[in-house]
Amino acid sequence: MKLRSLILKPIFHFTPNPPKFIYFQTHPFTSQSEISICNEVLTILDTINPMESALSIFIPYLSPHIVTSVIQEQQNPKLGFRFFLWAMRRKRFRSWDSHNLVIDMLVRDNGTGIGLYWEALEEVKNLGVKIPSRAFVVLIAGYWKMNEAEKAVECFGRMKDFDCKPDLFTYNMVLHIMVKKEVILLALAVYNMMLKSNSYPNCSTFSILIDGLCKDGKTKDALKLFDEMTERGIMPDKITNTVILFGLCQAKRTDDAYRLFNAMKNSGSPVDFVTYNALLNGVCKLGKMEEALCILKDFKKDGFVLGLRGYAYLVDGLFRARRFNEAHELFQKLHYDNITPDLILYTIMIRGLSKAGMMNDALKMLRDMTDRGVVPDTHCYNTLIKGFCDMGLLDQARSLKLEISELDSFPNTYTYTILICGMCKNGLVGEARQIFNDMEKIGCFPSVVTFNALIDGLCKAGELEEARLLFYKMEIGRNPSLFLRLSQGADRVLDSASLQTMVERLCESGLILKAYRLLMQLADSGVVPTITTYNILINGFCKEGKINGAFKLFKELQLKGLSADSITYGTLIDGLQRVDREDDAFVVLEQMTKNGCKPHSAVYKSLMTWSCRKRKLSVAFGLWLKYLRSLPDREEEAIKSVEENFERGELEKAVRELLEMDFKLRDFDSAPYTIWLIGLCQVHKPNEALNIFAILDEFSINVSAPSCVMLINSLCKEGHLDLAIKIFLYTVEKGLVLRPRICNQLLKCLLRSREKQKKMSFAGLSRVGCVRPNLDIEKIRMTGNTKVV
Repeated sequence: MKLRSLILKPIFHFTPNPPKFIYFQTHPFTSQSEISICNEVLTILDTINPMESALSIFIPYLSPHIVTSVIQEQQNPKLGFRFFLWAMRRKRFRSWDSHNLVIDMLVRDNGTGIGLYWEALEEVKNLGVKIPSRAFVVLIAGYWKMNEAEKAVECFGRMKDFDCKPDLFTYNMVLHIMVKKEVILLALAVYNMMLKSNSYPNCSTFSILIDGLCKDGKTKDALKLFDEMTERGIMPDKITNTVILFGLCQAKRTDDAYRLFNAMKNSGSPVDFVTYNALLNGVCKLGKMEEALCILKDFKKDGFVLGLRGYAYLVDGLFRARRFNEAHELFQKLHYDNITPDLILYTIMIRGLSKAGMMNDALKMLRDMTDRGVVPDTHCYNTLIKGFCDMGLLDQARSLKLEISELDSFPNTYTYTILICGMCKNGLVGEARQIFNDMEKIGCFPSVVTFNALIDGLCKAGELEEARLLFYKMEIGRNPSLFLRLSQGADRVLDSASLQTMVERLCESGLILKAYRLLMQLADSGVVPTITTYNILINGFCKEGKINGAFKLFKELQLKGLSADSITYGTLIDGLQRVDREDDAFVVLEQMTKNGCKPHSAVYKSLMTWSCRKRKLSVAFGLWLKYLRSLPDREEEAIKSVEENFERGELEKAVRELLEMDFKLRDFDSAPYTIWLIGLCQVHKPNEALNIFAILDEFSINVSAPSCVMLINSLCKEGHLDLAIKIFLYTVEKGLVLRPRICNQLLKCLLRSREKQKKMSFAGLSRVGCVRPNLDIEKIRMTGNTKVV
């Protein structure tokens, strides 16, 4: 009682009615008052055990500032933690100052405070005092600050042992950690657990998860979660909107992105340069530069200033749109705007120049950035190495790999993957295999892309057995025991869906740490074959004519829970055609549709090509109309009209209607017209093929080189040499490069014709300079030798 009388007098003297405090409340007491209360509390902490009941008399007079001061002044950290645990039971005593102070105390001296904090938790638990969830938030944050994510997750899982239910803030904290550690499956499982516990998500929850899904390449799932957010009546904040803006662009939903952006502006939501850049970056990534430049004009009206990041996005977009000169000019403009290029922009320039085949300029750019004090990293070097590999300049690529190490950087998995791809493309599978073995020896583990590249190279080299063995090595990974444990038994984990089910089940059982360790072990143990891996192997077997082996793999991937995609079915259909099993190919097409896999246009084009080779032109035409009918924006009446014209033999009219339909919908694809043109040549109908050629030329559509070759060949066989010469001159005008064989054939036919045509052939071919070195025109003219070289 004496203690109480000592403190009541000064407190009531200054504040007769103590105010109610909130989380960020400022402190209303005078400094002398606060010092007095702080000293009284410190005395209780040092002299009374347990302290909790004695502290209750101070509740009306404490503030967040006093709570922080007591913790800071307490010499015994464990007693300070006990006081913090007691104070956090009341919202009005909470503040970021005390929160951050305790975290600093936990991590000080390599985390020695963490043990004391756990001891304090155990003591409070034994007293039967309720422990608030915020008591665990600081502990989780402390582990995270020390880069001990596993212990942070373990701490979250142990909350139930203290009869402590996580609140929204705690859930968001652990979700943030899981997303950062790229265990999005676990984050989603914890989110579901959160919903089941009647802890409702807020905008921050959705922002964390949406950002994680987008970074994991799961844009569609991110957009679904965004829809769930709006359905719950939660308005997205600036951060969420910015993430979604870019996600919509990734999903090629630019119209929705514009609507969201305008809605943000009209609603009064703050739109800063980060949001502007997100939309600009998304549009540039799609190569839609006219749209990007129009957006930029609107941005400037709103006071948006194009900074370094904006320049980087525009330069990248121009390169993607193959507008190389404009990209280079924009890069040069930086100097006039007093903007210094950074590593990211230099890397974009090097990648763009490499894709344009300008390897000398790309290498010069690397040297220039080094001279300017910008040190290239491994990613920058990888960009240049890929450019050399794509050009077949493998020695230069290897030389750059060695140069990385000289700059205190190290080749990474992507470096080796690029080199393996380059070796395989150039038929050097043995060297690729050696690089693969070397990378594992130095502790640089292959990714799924690395495995896929080497498996593809082995398949193309005809080494199917080696490819299959590598596939199994990939599947087992670096932890065979883990693979066997997951792939055997009643609850087998064979794909991402079954893995997600297991993770959710573990979380519901309270075994969150076990789920985390499982996912991290899987990440460390290697890579799991994807549908792309299976597609590569299936393609290898199909190309070798081993269709039964291909279908065995097809059944295997289904047993493992993977879903065959359009490429899988298309590869099998092509494989069946190769072994002359046309009926089975069409059965697979029907089965594909029944299984809910919509055939891409490539599947129909493959079937059309094979039908034309078998002189079934009507089947090829019907297949494309079937594909058009599967599209949502096509009018049945227009397709029916095309079909009727074809059935009446009015091919020219049918083609015109199709072209008009394509241009109206801005969805033009020259491939079907090329297939039909070649097909008409294959059934010895060069006049009709020539009509299609004329229509395409009339619509300003460039006819492909293979189409021109087939048409020239067909016209020559029919004796229409004047027309064949016209097609040849068309290829010259369009810059198409023909192989020597068709040039020799055309010469041979002309030399056997009248003298007038012979002179025309020499004059025409000599004028265009198209004849290859193995065509000695003068020798042919003098000797009359028309042998094809």
